[in-house]
Amino acid sequence: MKKLINAVLAVCALAMLFICYRSIADQQDFNAEIKQREVDVKARLIEIRKAQEAYKEQHNEYCSSWDSLIAFIKNGKLPIVIKQGMLTEAQMEKGLTDSKAAAIVARGNQAEIAAAGLIGFRRDTTWVSLVDSLYPAGYNVDDIRYIPNSDADGGEKQEFELIAVWIKTKSDAIIPVMECGATFDKFLKGEDNKVWWKREVANRTEYAESQGSYAGLKIGEAGLNWNNNAGNWE
Repeated sequence: MKKLINAVLAVCALAMLFICYRSIADQQDFNAEIKQREVDVKARLIEIRKAQEAYKEQHNEYCSSWDSLIAFIKNGKLPIVIKQGMLTEAQMEKGLTDSKAAAIVARGNQAEIAAAGLIGFRRDTTWVSLVDSLYPAGYNVDDIRYIPNSDADGGEKQEFELIAVWIKTKSDAIIPVMECGATFDKFLKGEDNKVWWKREVANRTEYAESQGSYAGLKIGEAGLNWNNNAGNWE
């Protein structure tokens, strides 16, 4: 009888060891998986930020529509200024700026150019493809709107939440701001059959919300706490 009891206890001990091991292994698996998914989402958000900042540079506001932003990336041009020659401190003290110097050179009056000390000075603007300038060759622009791994459960890809508005700052200035993000529950999909996975995602969400933080990853801030489009992980 004693041997039987000892055997049962040994089996129970082994079972407990296995459960503990599996729990630790599951946590490690989760941490590794979430780290990779976060890397994917951060990379996509940085790509979106590049597009939005280029859009603002040309339109003086951010884009609030994925269709419009994607069309801008595909068809837009980026100005590249070719610079030759630099203004001296003496020229700048006299009120000469790059734009004024370029205007003098553009008039083509050689005497005027020489008198201003602008021989060899050049400021030409050329326009290049926006998509080729911002992204690597073969980049799929149409995918920029989608959250990586948001279809890992077999469903459809989900879009990042895109917000572009104008706000009034504390100093009464009116400025355009943008925000774009993906919540934990959207990019940590595909493992809903694992109770511990769902619990971990819920815990991360609850903790972020308890801290008054965004429960996921995002760039920008569509409110008074605008942050020059920084990521909430930066």
